Amino acid sequence: MPDLITQPLITNDTVVFGLLALCLGFIFYTSSLKTGLWSKFYSVVPAVLMCYLLPAILTSTGIVSDEISSLYFMASRYLLPAALVLMTLSIDLKAISNLGSKAIIMFLTGSVGIIIGGPIAILIVSIFSPDTVGGNDFDAIWRGLSTIAGSWIGGGANQAAMLEIFQYNPEKYGGMVLIDIVVANVWMAIVLLGVGKTKQIDKWLKADTSAIETLKLKVTEFTDKITRVPTLRDYMIMLSLAFTAVGLAHFFGDHISTYLESNFDAISDKKSFLSFLGSAFFWMVVIATCLGIALSFTKAKNYEGAGASKIGGLFIYILVATIGMKMDLGKVLENPGLIAIGFIWIAIHAGLMILVAKLIRAPYFFLAVGSQANVGGAASAPVVAAEFHPSLTSVGVLLAVLGYVVGTGGALLCAYLMEVASSL
Repeated sequence: MPDLITQPLITNDTVVFGLLALCLGFIFYTSSLKTGLWSKFYSVVPAVLMCYLLPAILTSTGIVSDEISSLYFMASRYLLPAALVLMTLSIDLKAISNLGSKAIIMFLTGSVGIIIGGPIAILIVSIFSPDTVGGNDFDAIWRGLSTIAGSWIGGGANQAAMLEIFQYNPEKYGGMVLIDIVVANVWMAIVLLGVGKTKQIDKWLKADTSAIETLKLKVTEFTDKITRVPTLRDYMIMLSLAFTAVGLAHFFGDHISTYLESNFDAISDKKSFLSFLGSAFFWMVVIATCLGIALSFTKAKNYEGAGASKIGGLFIYILVATIGMKMDLGKVLENPGLIAIGFIWIAIHAGLMILVAKLIRAPYFFLAVGSQANVGGAASAPVVAAEFHPSLTSVGVLLAVLGYVVGTGGALLCAYLMEVASSL
């Protein structure tokens, strides 16, 4: 018998969405105040972190539940691709290419951190609690942790591939999903907390941020040059562009994934390195991003002056609120041994990221987005990138797509290392 889902106080998604809108409005109003208690509060806690934490509190107190709500699905499938289009309208590909190789280095460092972090976490926890990392056959903990590796390097498609390959006991799989959600979301909160301290962190890292600042300056100058008071016509055309692109991304994404799965055994086989190509979500993100980049070569680029990226930012913040709903703070201590593995694992990932960033003097932006492109994937990396500047959103998307590519292979290597660690 599966566990019964505890009914939250509010089950109507329309009411839940209203609560999320109230949270966002409250945060943006209080964060705009320049004096008093709120001014001091937001000088320490970034507004975007509160947009994530308030919905988490609603979930943790039983007022709402992500397990019943479909708002995250709506935000990730409708608003995320629309935001990607609107926030890449004014993209400057040449300037992004000038960001150099540090973004790729930090992303790959994040992947390595996940690959080695899993087995090291198992070895550490086995010293204090051998039973936590034990299990035999299909109940073996390392099999379950392989699904987390797939999720944290790539995404949902890679996670499903690991479940298929290692056949972890489905009755216990929910515990692994819990670790994935709890640890990944706590880490995202820490990353967002650091966004408010970017200058201090970059100073400590001795980072060269000139390329990032040049890109932000170019986009700002372009925006200032074309800024105008938007009309209803502007809003309608921007929404038309965005959601037509969403429709196309879903249409072609569904057909491409179905075609590839039907015609290529290497893609339909969930155990294959190429199984991520059968994910409709992967193709949706890729196509939406490509359409946004294509529009940047047309006059549609000038809609940035009417606030295209601001509307995209609005969609992103709604997505952040629905991501926050996935985090039930009360479940953090439900399985302390496994949760400990998760936090040790992510700490190793974070430590390696910080070490390499210090060595190559990479800006905090590359550390934060490179990490989220691994751990959070296509839904989280653009959120973090946009928090630095809307013009940097596409960097997060491109790195997240790269995560899908290396996710299955990286997770397989991690799983085999965890199997060795479990037997020591």
